[in-house]
Amino acid sequence: MAQAESRNQTPRPLSPHLQIYRWTWTMAMSIFHRVTGVALYLGALVLAWFFLSIASGPEAYAGSAWFFGSWFGYLIMFGFTWALMHHMLGGLRHFVWDFGKGFEPEQRFLLAKLTLAGSVGLTLLIWIVILIAR
Repeated sequence: MAQAESRNQTPRPLSPHLQIYRWTWTMAMSIFHRVTGVALYLGALVLAWFFLSIASGPEAYAGSAWFFGSWFGYLIMFGFTWALMHHMLGGLRHFVWDFGKGFEPEQRFLLAKLTLAGSVGLTLLIWIVILIAR
């Protein structure tokens, strides 16, 4: 018992946290990559609900069609599209890093900015095509 108590009272080093590190583009894109991964899981559940409603008959489909046709449904789908594009481009950024390329500070900064700009651009392009085809 005394040995366990002495171990608990030993000061342990603390890991550096956000108060110490300066916020960087690559840090932000890493966090966004993780957040978009979680969003894609949730979006996959919404997508599964849509497909199940199609298979369940006209009444179930009518409810999901109403939801996806509402402004909130469009907002959810727009966010899902952005999360998908951002996560994909973040994965490509990591793929480039797997080859040992893009580790210089300027290259990391450029890849992080391109990930964000590319995801926004691709999302807008996809939704312009969707709205025109409608």
